[in-house]
Amino acid sequence: MNDNQNELLPLVDANGNITGKATRHECHNGSKLLHPVVHLHVFNPQGELFLQHRPKWKSIQPDRWDTAVGGHIDCGETTLEALQRETSEEIGLTSFEPTAVATYVFESPVERELVHVFKTTTKQAPSPSAELDGGRFFSEDEIRQRLGTGFFTPNFEQEWQRFFGKSKTEE
Repeated sequence: MNDNQNELLPLVDANGNITGKATRHECHNGSKLLHPVVHLHVFNPQGELFLQHRPKWKSIQPDRWDTAVGGHIDCGETTLEALQRETSEEIGLTSFEPTAVATYVFESPVERELVHVFKTTTKQAPSPSAELDGGRFFSEDEIRQRLGTGFFTPNFEQEWQRFFGKSKTEE
């Protein structure tokens, strides 16, 4: 299995306005073409966070743990449509209430993404698809213990610390 490198993705400016199109390969080859993605952080009622394990065949951050749902917004698709599609495809959740957390630009050595971050809490157990190499819930303590060890993707670590990782004394 591998990603479709010819998949067309919308290009956007920092405000999310569409400026053009490019292939997945063009967006991920170091060109830094800004393209939109969605991330969904899935919590259970106990406050544990579900994370997906990225398969070894992924071209970006293989074999690391990452945000429960992450995917490109397709050409002609709204942010919420992409969130619903990616969530259903990746972890089988079809009925959930997303809450918008933030939108920001993430840059790595090979790409730039306009990331639309959402969170949800669910009693339904996520069911990882064949797109993933499984997934499970992590406690806040386990996440903290594994930060900076290469266990998680850098993007997840950055989002966790920025939006969710405040200790009880910082709140």
